[in-house]
Amino acid sequence: MGIAKEFSKGLFEENPTLVQLVGMCPTLAITTSVTNGIGMGLSTTAVLIGSNVAISLLRKFVPSKIRIPAFVVIIAGFVTLIEMLIKAYFPALSKSLGIYIPLIVVNCIILARAEAFAYKYDVVKSAADGLGMGLGFTLALILISSVREVLGNGTLLGVQLFGENFQPALIMILTPGGFLTLGTILGIKNWLAARKKGVSPDA
Repeated sequence: MGIAKEFSKGLFEENPTLVQLVGMCPTLAITTSVTNGIGMGLSTTAVLIGSNVAISLLRKFVPSKIRIPAFVVIIAGFVTLIEMLIKAYFPALSKSLGIYIPLIVVNCIILARAEAFAYKYDVVKSAADGLGMGLGFTLALILISSVREVLGNGTLLGVQLFGENFQPALIMILTPGGFLTLGTILGIKNWLAARKKGVSPDA
């Protein structure tokens, strides 16, 4: 599989959020605003690329029996670096995302890519895989958070979209709103996929 294919699979056919349905905890928790979605997505992307490259470089030196603890240590190092940078340069974002930045360490997207891909392939392919999966995750978060922010706050990236008479659907910025938005997006995606294949969605 070529580099371009390794990159694009994370955006579309193997999108971690909309296809594999992994990393649901941050997806549902922080997507109340587009700013949060972008911040979490890019942070995860940076950790994915860094950890994938490091694990690929070290894969021949890490014994199979201790590979998972080794992965966690490597991932934790990159997460700590990203967390420190966010606190230093984006304190408001750091406060908004809270505990979910440190929890990137145990994000199943990152652990899955380390185990399924970076431990088995070369550095270039591993970097492409990390970038594609990370951007796919970021795009999914932006999509979900856009819907929730517009309907729940009447804003997009903090900019007011409607007049004073707009009544926001507050449920959309609460936990149930995350489930409703994700379920609706997945339903539309599956319906469109079925139509593209010429299969009736009711079949």
